[in-house]
Amino acid sequence: MTAPPPQLPPPDAPPQARSVLLDAAFLRLWAGTTASGLATWALPFVLGLGVLEGTLSASGLGLVLAARTGGFLLAVAVGGVLADRHSRRAVVRWSGLAAAAAAPVLAAGLDHSLPLMAVAALVAGGGQGACRPAFQALTAEVVDADRRQQANAAMTLAVRVTTLLGPSLSALLAVVLDVRALLLGIGLVWLAAALVPGPGSAAPTPAHVPQRSSLRAEFMEGVREARRHPWFVAGLAALTTVIATGYSATGVALPLISHERYDSGAVLAAAMTAYTLGALGGALIIARVRPRAQGWSALAGLAVYGFAPLSLILPVHPAVIVAAYALAGLGIELFNVPWFTAIQREVAPDKLARVSSLDFLLSYGLAPVGLALIAPAIDTFGPRPVLAACAAACFLAPALAALTPTARHFSRTGVGEVGTKG
Repeated sequence: MTAPPPQLPPPDAPPQARSVLLDAAFLRLWAGTTASGLATWALPFVLGLGVLEGTLSASGLGLVLAARTGGFLLAVAVGGVLADRHSRRAVVRWSGLAAAAAAPVLAAGLDHSLPLMAVAALVAGGGQGACRPAFQALTAEVVDADRRQQANAAMTLAVRVTTLLGPSLSALLAVVLDVRALLLGIGLVWLAAALVPGPGSAAPTPAHVPQRSSLRAEFMEGVREARRHPWFVAGLAALTTVIATGYSATGVALPLISHERYDSGAVLAAAMTAYTLGALGGALIIARVRPRAQGWSALAGLAVYGFAPLSLILPVHPAVIVAAYALAGLGIELFNVPWFTAIQREVAPDKLARVSSLDFLLSYGLAPVGLALIAPAIDTFGPRPVLAACAAACFLAPALAALTPTARHFSRTGVGEVGTKG
């Protein structure tokens, strides 16, 4: 008895999507993003080693890091305009090269010129800020729409891994290298971030190209594009609220409570590690699963962050705090990946980088404001009322955003990508 012939798919069946992890163009982009993350997270730690080494004062460290943050905020908006005006790949290249060039200047200024270090940090932060919206838009050019959720999950996995590897690798290398050599190494990593990613498609342009407007006018075009998407406005308001309240509150209160209530830094270390591991788990889950109501599911994940400040209110067992932080990390990635994917899907391609820059500018730009206000609030009212208010804000802001009509699917058409994908 002969075996039946193998069943072949019908000729009109759609081809099975190739894994984004087998795509050389995406892997080059992923490697560049990972390198930029390593350099970004390593720099504050290496400069902190400078304080321990005696080549940088504590006040000098604060000034240098403030200059880097200022450079990031200034460049992220300009970078978004440039990435929509020119090649996204070119913006990644030049911003990475600027950050790479700043590293040896930081090393030269160490223990010699604090103003020189501040200027170099401003340039390094500018390079970091300019490449962020360009990387986001370049992902949409390199990866087709069906695989972008998987691609964004891989990108966010890289971000979470670099938050651990950046300081850890710096600490290991510090055994054999001094701070100047480590700063030069950060420059080499930025060089890789600039040169490794390959080209995307041609920069998207409108059918008719008018005379170039000013940077401000073009940025405002991005703002108008963002306002066309009510789900984006509501989601960004919720994200900004969670970062400015919950994230900032726990950043100030967790070290304080770990020391005063538990008389140990172990709770702080365990909670932050659990947060990162939870985020890694969330990215792995959302890479494979696509909920039917992606927007509502993402906003529910964002609201979960409220358990982090909530766990710090009462003298609970440290395991409760660790579990709350793991849950918060899980939830934040269940939000991030669909959020980035929806922006890439819904926003006009020629305005994508500007809308992404608006996202980074508000959500991360207001975090320092939250940190600056939380500390005096805790001194005035005590940690419990402040933490309770921040937890309530984390729960309520995403819930209010979910009431926006287009928020259910993060789509103006009312229907997003659904189903599951292995």
